[in-house]
Amino acid sequence: MNPQQRQIAEQLAERARSRADLADPPRRAALLDVVRQALGQGLAAQALPLLSALSKARPADPEIALLHGVALRREQRLLDAAAVFSAAIAAGAKDPALVQGLAQTRYELGQPAAALFAEAQARNPADLEILRNRALALASEGGRAGAETLLEEAVTKHPAWLDGHKALSVLRWTGGDQARHAASYGPACAAQPGNADLWLAWFRALAQARDWTGARGVLDRAERSLGVTPAILVSRLFIASEAGEEAETERLLAATAALQGETINLIRVRHALRRGEPDAAEAVCLPQLITPSAPLFWPYITLAWRVKNDPRATWVDRPDQFIKACPVDLDTSELPELAALLRQLHTMEQPYIEQSVRGGTQTDRSVILRHEPIMQRARARWMEAIRRYVDDLPPWEQGHPLLGLPRQHLLIEGSWSVRLLRQGYNVPHNHPVGWLSTAFYIALPSPDAMGPAPAGHIAFGTPPEELGLDLQPYRTIAPQEGVTAVFPSTMWHRTMPFEDGERLVMALDVARPRY
Repeated sequence: MNPQQRQIAEQLAERARSRADLADPPRRAALLDVVRQALGQGLAAQALPLLSALSKARPADPEIALLHGVALRREQRLLDAAAVFSAAIAAGAKDPALVQGLAQTRYELGQPAAALFAEAQARNPADLEILRNRALALASEGGRAGAETLLEEAVTKHPAWLDGHKALSVLRWTGGDQARHAASYGPACAAQPGNADLWLAWFRALAQARDWTGARGVLDRAERSLGVTPAILVSRLFIASEAGEEAETERLLAATAALQGETINLIRVRHALRRGEPDAAEAVCLPQLITPSAPLFWPYITLAWRVKNDPRATWVDRPDQFIKACPVDLDTSELPELAALLRQLHTMEQPYIEQSVRGGTQTDRSVILRHEPIMQRARARWMEAIRRYVDDLPPWEQGHPLLGLPRQHLLIEGSWSVRLLRQGYNVPHNHPVGWLSTAFYIALPSPDAMGPAPAGHIAFGTPPEELGLDLQPYRTIAPQEGVTAVFPSTMWHRTMPFEDGERLVMALDVARPRY
């Protein structure tokens, strides 16, 4: 902990011991202010003993219940959070935020939540986030058509609502309606032709699908409404670079030489690597490593260093130390039970447009946080295996993307299941939002159906194919039921195609720890 975190943690412990008088308004306000500071500093775990005592003393206090539920959610104790929200509502607490909190928590647990979101929306009809989450919950409960209708009506009424357009686009794409997935943006841009964010959101929806013709058409129309803007130039550069248009890329790189930002710097790095110019890629990456954008650039600078045979690539990746196959303590009866549950969750017709899955599907929400007892047991055992991995890491090293962070408190950044079928695979990618990443093998094809090695293996250090780099994998791990592959989130990795059968895994990212 840093000094400020330590001071707040000490205040929480002292307040919990003293049990301040909640009937005294100034003392109550001071008490809850310390709790809010703790949540702002990422100290939800330290706030929970005090909040638990306060909830017992004042079960119908909506402010206490909300803070208690939020702290439990931050610690990913969703079943406990749902119980707190439910108890407060049953005790007479009237805050609409409690209904919304309960709805969101039940949705993330994989429990029915659409009706609760509808109730929350009725209490706060102006909150479009509630409407979006109601639509997502409705779709997860089998009401995809109704969810689309909700979102369609909302974006028609609120054309500038970017989150609504994106949710509708994802719903259509994963439901198999690729032709119309971005259709809502056109009328919205016609209604608000001066809204640059809306035009760019439409562009991104098409560019993610590598629909270069459609994306260019959007930029042409945007330019007629907005003129030539830096964002439009960068967007044109992105298309030219990713489509392999060398002359246009060079022209636009010159036109945007003075611009800075994550997107254009990533374009510069990828273009330099494509051209076999690792020094140029390194020069762009290095300044970014001391900024919040560092997780996006560590994977690329390691590629540049590997091309140059620079030992710093090994210092970052350390494949012999950091890539491990770790057993997870689930028995032979639990794995089939978990597999049966996961198969029920693979309801999408197509994987998410921005994900790496080819020839299979991916689940929504954070699957490991679900309510089912088998999932709860799997989460506990899986996190125990990851904890052992973390405890075995080398000592802290300043500036290293994995070793340079604290390791005490581990939380999940996101989790999902991937179900690959015949010839399915994942393209090379990394996980810039995580600290550690894992792939836990739940069910696999027979060895004969899998095919000869490295079919079905996870391969590490594999650069994106479109960069054209002649770099071989550091190593591969053969999948084995009941085993999880653990590796740094900055590590490039892919899944190799296999001949036939079903390859069912769960994956999660561990969040970058704060203490």
